[in-house]
Amino acid sequence: MDNEQILDDIGALVEEERALRRRTGGLLPEERARLADLEVRLDQCWDLLRQRRAKAEFGEDPDTAALRPAAEVESYRN
Repeated sequence: MDNEQILDDIGALVEEERALRRRTGGLLPEERARLADLEVRLDQCWDLLRQRRAKAEFGEDPDTAALRPAAEVESYRN
């Protein structure tokens, strides 16, 4: 997956997230779960993109960057 594909994925995820957040009258439990999943997936995509850009900046192969597990990416906030 290259940077453009990652950015495309981010764009699609953001659109879905925005659509859920714009809903009036509250979200159903499955929609709340989907929103939480979207937030995690977005964090993973942004992390992957940052990894790829850092590797490229320092002369490494960006294709060696890997999607990190959700638990790892989400622990960065703490």
